[in-house]
Formats: sequence, structure tokens, C-alpha cells
Amino acid sequence: MDGMTVQELPELLKQHWPAIRDQLLNGTYKPCPVRRVEIPKPDSGVRKLGIPTVLDRFIQQAVMQVLECRWDRTFSGHSYGFRPGRSAHQAVTKAQQYIAEGYRWVVDLDLEKFFDRANHDKLMAKIAGRIGDKRLLKLIRAFLTAGVMEGGLVSPVDEGTPQGGPLSPYLATSYSTS
Repeated sequence: MDGMTVQELPELLKQHWPAIRDQLLNGTYKPCPVRRVEIPKPDSGVRKLGIPTVLDRFIQQAVMQVLECRWDRTFSGHSYGFRPGRSAHQAVTKAQQYIAEGYRWVVDLDLEKFFDRANHDKLMAKIAGRIGDKRLLKLIRAFLTAGVMEGGLVSPVDEGTPQGGPLSPYLATSYSTS
């Protein structure tokens, strides 16, 4: 959205990190709106992605790594979506193992349109139950409500988590498994 490439990020951080860090610590960092991109789904329709700026992606990744370190061990051992060291292939292998052991039912659960429709207040309430740092809560909400740029116009967002950045899938996992 801002035209910056990943290769340009280190130079930006060298020049502006003290100011960015201060904004993060003071709770005044304002993420940019995400750029809306639609990609076709295999079965029909389109998936709406929200692509963050390189800097916002970098900050989301840092937040996600902190949350993952603290929360991942609290998630169900049967949860495979958006988890470190876990994959859809492992879920299929586990399902096949259960079938070989004589089980007759395997449940594959996907919350349709979750990324488009997640209620921000309910999601933030779940997260606030696990995070005491008000600055981090404010930053996560800022990412959720940063807006969407589509066709050159920025629109506000009052629900959903923009699928396309590193933080959204982890927020979805934490919402559905906690």
C-alpha cells in the first residue's frame, strides 16, 4: 500500500526505529490500512485478503511471536491450524491414524467467514483475558480497525481480522481455542 519493499525495511528501521519504538511504547502507533486483494478460491468465489504494509507486517510478526511463545502451549493438542510446527498434512495423518485405530468419526472444523466477520469486542475481550498490557491490547485493536484500501479508497472496518498479515490467523486460533 505504501510502496515499500521488504528490502527497504532495514534502512527504514535504521533511520526511524527510535521514533517507531517510542510510538509502540507510548501506545500511539497507528497502523496503515491494509490493501484489499481478492484471490480466487479453488471451489468458487474469492478470498479477500488484507495486505499490511511491510512495517506493519514486521510489527505484527513481533507481536505474534510474543503471543505464540506464551499461548501456544495452552491450545489443544488436536488443533493444527496456524500453529508452529503443525500443518494440514499432519492433521490428515493423525485422522488416518485414528481411522486405523478403529475410530469412525473425524471432525474437520472451519469457521466460515470468521476472518470477515469476527466481532472485535468479543475477540478483544478474549485477548484481554490473557494479556494485561493495555498498550499491547490497544495495538492489537488498532491493527483490527486500521481500515481497508480498495480501489484507492480507504474504508473503516468494524468487524473481522484482515486475512493476509501474520497476526490475524493467530488471533483466530486463540479466539476459537481459548
